[in-house]
Formats: sequence, C-alpha cells, structure tokens
Amino acid sequence: MTDPSPAPRPPRIAVCAPSDATDDELADAEAVGRLLAERGCVLVCGGLGGAMAAACRGAKGAGGVTLGILPGYDAKAANPWVDHAVCTGLGQARNAVVAATGQALIAVGGGVGTLAEVALGLRLGRPVVLLGGWAAVLATPEARALTDRQGPPPVVAKTPSEAVDLALAALPGRA
Repeated sequence: MTDPSPAPRPPRIAVCAPSDATDDELADAEAVGRLLAERGCVLVCGGLGGAMAAACRGAKGAGGVTLGILPGYDAKAANPWVDHAVCTGLGQARNAVVAATGQALIAVGGGVGTLAEVALGLRLGRPVVLLGGWAAVLATPEARALTDRQGPPPVVAKTPSEAVDLALAALPGRA
C-alpha cells in the first residue's frame, strides 16, 4: 500500500523588487533568486522586468522554479525566466496576491510597489526581510512600533545570503 500523505511542498518565497532597479539591486535580486533555488524554494514575484527579472534569472540559473503574478491579462508580458505566469488583471493590486502567495517575503531595494508588498506582507503576518531600499526607513523605532502591531516586525539583512537565511528560518518548522 502506498503512503497517502502528499510529498512536502517547497517553500514559496516572494521576492519584492523594483522594475526600475539600480545595478546593486539587480545584482542582489539575482543572488537572492539563485540562493532561493539552491535551497529548494519556489520564487514568487511580480513577474515583470528589472529586479524581478533578475531574481527569476538567478533562480532559473540554479535550476529553480519561478512563479510570476502579473498585473495584466497577457502571460507574454512575463519576463523570460518565469515558469508559471498568473494573469490577474488586477494592475498594482496584484501586489496583494504576491504577498499572500509568499510564505515569507524578501524585499530587495525598493520602490513604492515594493513598499506596498512589504506592507501587505506585514499585514498578513508574513515574515519580511529587508535588503537595502526600505530597510533604513522601516527599521527605525517609530516604524517598528507601527509594524509590531501587525505581527513580527521586518528584519534587516546585509547580504543576499543573510536575507535568504532569515526568510527561511522564519518559516514554521524551519528554525
């Protein structure tokens, strides 16, 4: 008789990153994507260009699986490293789907869309790791006092490796 219990599913980690990224943000996002794939995670992101594409490229280069949550209805809009495109037709509101799909979020750099995903992740009680970008703002005592009301405050990482380690350690049963 076969075991009826399903195989464990790999962790889904959302990488929140700007489409208009700096060279450092692109490099960090690609490294985060690669490290997540090496650790057996599914990378979730907004599916478009810039640092989102860099994260997917890093994951695919390491043999990982990528899931792009797109703002529109056309799967062809996804960057070429997205394995599974989810067309939402929600525009920027798709950020809520990105935050809800990831079991933890890593924010690399930051634009306003990244900040929205971070806020939604915190609201949902997801572990949030900040790498650059919004870290300087959201790690202040004032911001921590606001985010503490929602659940665990965001944590700050200094390197892509530390960001991945912190995100995975925050998942239930993985500490």
